[in-house]
Amino acid sequence: MSEAVPTGQAVLRRSMSAQRGRILGSSALLIGHQAGEAAVPMLIGVVIDKAVASGQPRQLAFWLAVLAVDFLVLSLCYRFGTRVGTVAGVQADRRLRLAVTTRALASPMDMLPGAIVSVATADARRTTMVNFILPHGIAAAVGAIVAGAALLVVSIPLGLLIVLGTPLLLLLVRWMSTPLERRSSAQQERAADAAGVAVDLVRGVRILKGIGAEKAALSRYRRISRESLGATLHTTRAEAGYSAAVIVVNGVFLAVVALVGGRLAASGSITVGQLVSAVGLAVFLLGPLNTFGEIVAALAAGRASAARIADTLAKPEIAVGTADLTVTDGEFLCVVTDEPTPLLRSLAARPDVLLSPHDADLFAGTIVDNVTAAAAPGMDAAAVMTAAGVDQVAEALPDGLQTAVTERGRSLSGGQRQRVALARALLADPRVLVLHDPTTAVDAVTEAEIARGIRTVRSGRTTVVVTSSPALLAEADRVLFAGTSGTHAQLLRDDADYRAAVLA
Repeated sequence: MSEAVPTGQAVLRRSMSAQRGRILGSSALLIGHQAGEAAVPMLIGVVIDKAVASGQPRQLAFWLAVLAVDFLVLSLCYRFGTRVGTVAGVQADRRLRLAVTTRALASPMDMLPGAIVSVATADARRTTMVNFILPHGIAAAVGAIVAGAALLVVSIPLGLLIVLGTPLLLLLVRWMSTPLERRSSAQQERAADAAGVAVDLVRGVRILKGIGAEKAALSRYRRISRESLGATLHTTRAEAGYSAAVIVVNGVFLAVVALVGGRLAASGSITVGQLVSAVGLAVFLLGPLNTFGEIVAALAAGRASAARIADTLAKPEIAVGTADLTVTDGEFLCVVTDEPTPLLRSLAARPDVLLSPHDADLFAGTIVDNVTAAAAPGMDAAAVMTAAGVDQVAEALPDGLQTAVTERGRSLSGGQRQRVALARALLADPRVLVLHDPTTAVDAVTEAEIARGIRTVRSGRTTVVVTSSPALLAEADRVLFAGTSGTHAQLLRDDADYRAAVLA
């Protein structure tokens, strides 16, 4: 499911087809449960007509034993059918979340991180819930058919009422669910927007405080949050109204069934036991009919969420090979450009390249945990941390390398975050390492020391640095600028545009 999927229907189909075996197994077991449930009122009617009315203890004991076996079978079928259906939903949810996450990592997303998280969690869960609810719907349909057939045996008029009335009831329920689907889609969109804005504000809280924009940011979040709340309440009211309408419609239908059955019993067309069976089957039908309503609501939410997932999966992947860049094996190359994004995206898409972005994230844990998170075997962590200037960071912190780092490294300054992220990238020892402006937040002396450290640690391995920092450019084997290349000293001497770009 990692490839682009054009429609929400395709997302639903693929989610179900991947769990086809479990869905079929769950459906078969739940059909057994529904058939057993439908058999209960029939068996009670038989007990009344053949055992109680005749006064034969053996007949009573026999049919009570049959009833007990029926309860045992239907209970086991429900237990294991629900378990298999749950696994089908959970497995599909995991696959869909991975698909969304993979596409988010491989695409130049224009969505906020919070919105992506909303799609990968809430929307994926609603979409794959169909795998769990569908077997219940199939079983409910079979249960209704079994009940209708049983009623035909008891009385043809009652059976015809069920057989002809149920499809009309389902069409009515489906028609009532149409507004709910539209409102569910709007609710999910507003919720994703609110989550995205919240994450965006938390990430930039220091900047907002620095420029005094907290009130404007808070006002923006409140507005988005109110819109999300309004959409949620709108959808909740629709769900409540829909559920109430379904209950009323089902109740009217069952009342008609009970009324017809009562008149037949009064006229002597059916026995007392058959009347009890008919009323019991009418009550039993309440379960399948309510299940139909719940399934339609779940499908409406699932289709809306699947459409949002389809939009995310349809985002184009980063094209590999769109940037023309030749690097010699083991070379330390610096690239000076005012449009680094296309080059960085193209390089990042290659499997043998590790890109350390300018705004690399840190994770909750300690300094040393972050540095060694992806350490390659045989690498000297202490030497790498010295080369990246992390030893200076540790000296300035109360607990040194064991200092706790909060989410995204917000407890550290910009320069400290850059040095920890750089050490992590160097310690990973990739075949090709790409760094984007790794030293913009440190002072000139520290920057020169780090530049020499990068060259030392990466000696003999290919390194590409996208930067305009003179300290890094001076350490490069070759500098690429506007289609020309040479050493930093050569380009400073011969190219006025280069001098303006790096010395301005």
